[in-house]
Amino acid sequence: MLDDTLKGQLASYLERLKRPLELTVAADDRDASRELGELVQDISEASSLVSVVTAKDPAPRVPSFGIGGQGEQPRVVFAGLPMGHEFTSLVLALLHVGGHPPKEDADLLAQIKQLDGDYHFETFFSQSCHNCPDVVQALNLMSALNPRITHTAIDGGVFQDEVAARQVMGVPTVFLNGERFGQGRMELAEIVSKLDTTDQSKRAEHLNKKDVFDVLIIGGGPAGAAAAVYAARKGISTGLVAERFGGQTLDTLAIENYISVPETEGPKFAAALEQHVRVYPVDIIKHERASRLVPGDGYHQVQLQGGATLKGKTVILATGARWRDMNVPGESEYRTKGVTYCPHCDGPLFKGKRVAVIGGGNSGVEAAIDLAGVVAHVTLLEFADDLKADAVLQRKLRSLPNVDIIVQARTTRVNGDGNKVTGLTYENRATKELIDLPLEGIFVQIGLLPNTDWLRETLELTRFGEIVVDAKGATSIPGVFAAGDATTVPFKQIIIATGDGAKAALAAFEHLIRSEG
Repeated sequence: MLDDTLKGQLASYLERLKRPLELTVAADDRDASRELGELVQDISEASSLVSVVTAKDPAPRVPSFGIGGQGEQPRVVFAGLPMGHEFTSLVLALLHVGGHPPKEDADLLAQIKQLDGDYHFETFFSQSCHNCPDVVQALNLMSALNPRITHTAIDGGVFQDEVAARQVMGVPTVFLNGERFGQGRMELAEIVSKLDTTDQSKRAEHLNKKDVFDVLIIGGGPAGAAAAVYAARKGISTGLVAERFGGQTLDTLAIENYISVPETEGPKFAAALEQHVRVYPVDIIKHERASRLVPGDGYHQVQLQGGATLKGKTVILATGARWRDMNVPGESEYRTKGVTYCPHCDGPLFKGKRVAVIGGGNSGVEAAIDLAGVVAHVTLLEFADDLKADAVLQRKLRSLPNVDIIVQARTTRVNGDGNKVTGLTYENRATKELIDLPLEGIFVQIGLLPNTDWLRETLELTRFGEIVVDAKGATSIPGVFAAGDATTVPFKQIIIATGDGAKAALAAFEHLIRSEG
């Protein structure tokens, strides 16, 4: 199952095991079970501390295998093959169940061990999903630490019937004790906070006690990270608030145009951003969202949704952008029930089905090309008279036999049966005819909207919601600066956002010198 290189790497990692492990296997005579058996055999051969047993009781999912201490009931289970992006999740699960200490904050680990309740998690993932590993690894770790927590990671591509029955149309999707718990990328601290109901008030109280920052940065994407590095290097107190560190890069599969980095993946780039910021004395406050900016004379205040208020002599807004909605009837009702925004993550869930891609720019055409290799048929709908994507992408798209391209098409409605998408209705803009298109999935790729709704009554925005900035990133409020995709700066690119973040930090430093002088 594993090549010699992976076998060698696995053996090296498993040298860190502190106690014997037992892999409990449930298999049958299908090909998927044969592949899982080969994987489990490779794991057992990589360490003398790993043994394999056959499940005595019928398993709820076959093929699957559980990881536990010798003679113990497994609390971490993989249903299907944890390969692709999930291979790292497998290695970490083996290490953590095997006693290797995790690299997480000690207070957070103690909080997990003290959680009072029985929590049985199930996560549906796909091997191509780059957001899934964070969730799978977090829940596996919690299960390894707390005997009242269990977690089963389920490959949606293998268990298609269950995906359909439980109406899973996006990954990662997490169930807790049989009920939906959440969908999309979640980090360990975020999950723990949702379980520990006393944590939020204690956290708000702690944040309220922080001193006034010289520079308070809102946003942890490329612009916010660059601003933090440049501010901290000036020797001034710097705070950074981020709902999730990395911003949009976390949802980007491949980055090939960041100068000096020929190719990388979004999550790796996001991790590198955070690692670089942590080299400096930056107070990073994660899993918090700003809700209000209150300008002041000596300092500005930023109120957070969790109830806390932070203060900064200067503020840099680097809140980025989010996927643009179609804003048609049925879209919000069927979001995650067939309406989705990430072809790389959710594409495997629509294997053998009919889908539509909305948008004929580079993102839309790339999505259609990727999906064509997985689904039965792709229909690409573009509002304009022609596709806007690069010519090389258009040639590739038009060469695919299972793709239809419809231009001058305005989507008017998402149709469904109450539980899931069954199609969409679009208007032929040339003839004004309304046409129903039956399908099972809709991938929306029509651009971005700035995350500035919370600023509408505070500073100057364009009619598109972009923060109006000058050449130095200054906004309409003295001492408040902005950078990145949330601003009026043209060309929303990672490399431009980082430059803008650095510029805003230097401008904030200059403002501090002049105002304090």
